[in-house]
Amino acid sequence: MTDAVRDEAQNFVITIENTGESFKCQPDRHLLSAMSRMGKKGIPSGCQGGGCGVCKIQINSGVYDTKKMSRAHVSADEEASGSVLACRVFPRSDLSLSVIGKLQKNIVKKSTKTPWSTS
Repeated sequence: MTDAVRDEAQNFVITIENTGESFKCQPDRHLLSAMSRMGKKGIPSGCQGGGCGVCKIQINSGVYDTKKMSRAHVSADEEASGSVLACRVFPRSDLSLSVIGKLQKNIVKKSTKTPWSTS
């Protein structure tokens, strides 16, 4: 285990692959709370208890802990493959993630060009 993973005062860098943006998150705060401090308007916060599924994300790399979340929105297989609810994820290292579902439309602006964009 690295010092960064052990240091509870550490701010971890969370990178959103959809946009290339990053933000910092302390290990005692869930990702959704840190994401809401990015300054983007309209980030849905939902129930913040793992029950509504509004804040679904895909963690692509890094170490994190999760708290209980609704199986109606995240199956055990999805959770095992990194699809989780941002309100129930606590970073233990720097993370790379993709926003998906309802959260995506508010994080990824329509003007953001995608790799397959022709304009």
